[in-house]
Amino acid sequence: MPEPYPKEFRDDVVRVARDRESGVTIEQIAKDFGVHPMTLQKWMR
Repeated sequence: MPEPYPKEFRDDVVRVARDRESGVTIEQIAKDFGVHPMTLQKWMR
């Protein structure tokens, strides 16, 4: 089973996703950070 992402990493990715400019998708941010888009969406809940 893979190691969970560190809390600091998750918090940073969620912050970037929430502060994104219009036109930037969750999928693009997830790709930039190397996580699956569904993972990022779950973190943002």
